Amino acid sequence: MSLNPAERSRGMRIKSTQDFAAGLFMIALAGLAFYLARDLSAGTLRQIGPGMLPKSFAAICGGLGLLLCLSSLRYEGERLAGWSWRGVLFVLGGAVLFALTIRGFEIGPLRVPPLGMAVSGPIVVIVAGLAADDRNVKQLVIFAAAMTLFCALLFKYALGLPIPLAPWLLGI
Repeated sequence: MSLNPAERSRGMRIKSTQDFAAGLFMIALAGLAFYLARDLSAGTLRQIGPGMLPKSFAAICGGLGLLLCLSSLRYEGERLAGWSWRGVLFVLGGAVLFALTIRGFEIGPLRVPPLGMAVSGPIVVIVAGLAADDRNVKQLVIFAAAMTLFCALLFKYALGLPIPLAPWLLGI
């Protein structure tokens, strides 16, 4: 039985534009990661170089993006819809505030001293949490305190990273 061209083309249409767009984004992200890691040596499995991890993650990300694109041709899914710019702004804004406040910054006459993890941790969690429509401020504050304590214990004490906790208070 031979399929006519209309029936053949119907099988190759994108059935889930959201998955297809997500797959393309992952492939583009993998390409960017490969480009940024181009000067890093991957090394060998015996002697891993500084480029092994970013290039491996890029390959995995690109492969999964390709699988997502292919599955969007086969399975019905959601249509691509607009996204909430509010979420993007609050999450990225929280990350930027964290970066600016943990070690401090100076831009012209504006000077913010290093605030450390004790202040920057809750700032990032609370600001990013404001992106959710169903937020509960009490739960958000409790979660911010718990995550800050967890991150301080993990990064400062368990991993021994030189992250300032509260330089304005104790000098640590």
